[in-house]
Amino acid sequence: MTEVGSEVREEIRVGIVDDQELMRSALRMMVESQPDLSLVGEAADGYEAIAMVRSRRVDVLLMDIRMPRLDGIEATAAITREFPRTRVMALTTFDLDDYAFPALRAGASAFLLKDARAEEVVAAIRTVYAGHAVVAPSTTRRLIEHVARSVPVGEGRAEEIRERLTPRELEMLLELATGDSNAEIARRVHLSEATVKTHVGHVLTKLGLRDRVQAVVLAYETGIVRPR
Repeated sequence: MTEVGSEVREEIRVGIVDDQELMRSALRMMVESQPDLSLVGEAADGYEAIAMVRSRRVDVLLMDIRMPRLDGIEATAAITREFPRTRVMALTTFDLDDYAFPALRAGASAFLLKDARAEEVVAAIRTVYAGHAVVAPSTTRRLIEHVARSVPVGEGRAEEIRERLTPRELEMLLELATGDSNAEIARRVHLSEATVKTHVGHVLTKLGLRDRVQAVVLAYETGIVRPR
């Protein structure tokens, strides 16, 4: 536990993965400047990232996307599959669909640009550690639009999902697919934000999803939600 002002926070163990020493140095300084963040290792490519996570506990991994030998997308898929409790934050210079969507599908809980302010990255680390997703605002809506244009590939899975969820939980999945926050959903369906949060948690647990971004992808890819 670490005391930050009057607030006591758990120590978050952070790993850094980037093939550029200058970027690793900047991220290192950012992490080490925060009393509740602890730097546990650095890696220059995906293979080194996997080895790092296997050798020590990493709560949040700051993952570059474009790297030699093994890129961040493949490394993210391997790490989140083997170590589901390790949260991956994908960082890239390019706000492009070709990088964002594969990273999120691979299991990343966050997608941020490298030019994000230090306080934004730090806030995202804490948010991801708490079990929530963080995606750059410019990416979220395009994610929905991109997946919505795709042809559904899991009609059988859609029926399985409908059977697994209660009517209220299915309604929450449809609401999640809008990309709106719990507060926005609560106002629309006339429930308290706390109640919406509880239902969303049940949806994610029952469907084995890491976060609401994965719920958006699943809803569209299975055809449960159709593009307008």
